[in-house]
Amino acid sequence: MASKAEQRRAELRETLVAAAERRIREEGAGALRARDLAKDAGCAVGAIYNAFEDLNAIVLAVNGQTFRALGAQVAKSVVGAESASPQERLVLMSHAYLAFAAENTQLWRALFDVNMPADGPVPDWYMEELDALFAHIAKPVSEIFPKKGPADLQLMVRALFSSVHGIVLLGLENRISGVPRSRIEEMISQVLIEITKA
Repeated sequence: MASKAEQRRAELRETLVAAAERRIREEGAGALRARDLAKDAGCAVGAIYNAFEDLNAIVLAVNGQTFRALGAQVAKSVVGAESASPQERLVLMSHAYLAFAAENTQLWRALFDVNMPADGPVPDWYMEELDALFAHIAKPVSEIFPKKGPADLQLMVRALFSSVHGIVLLGLENRISGVPRSRIEEMISQVLIEITKA
């Protein structure tokens, strides 16, 4: 049974993560400041560092929630589409990815802008959330390329993810090499269908 001090610390962690999520959603991870976060959470600045190692650790905690929400949206996109071709399911998932990024742009950006620890590995739980997202992509990819071994299959999953992510990023940022928002889905569909021709 957790002590009262442990319970208070756990409650503070939850409060800080919720406050950070709101700040990141509105202003982006780069705008997160300890003083603002302490004010939002109703605690002293020093209390933040009793609950988390640093602000980056709080961003990682927010990102864990974002990965779960993103994974849920991607998974939901293919519910009822079990009889669709694997390429069609990949397109559905990619469109769900685009929709999530467009609706939650700052949270989505924080997934890739976070500073990972230079002196150690990425936390296991963080990689598990990322792997869960990749697992959704791996199912149809394994159907398209049944002869690929696990390592090659993983590489293909990451290549497809990177392709879709790049199109979404450039499109949402209105970069010169991107396409208008109204045509991003079409561009993603063309690329995925061409790449996955078995």
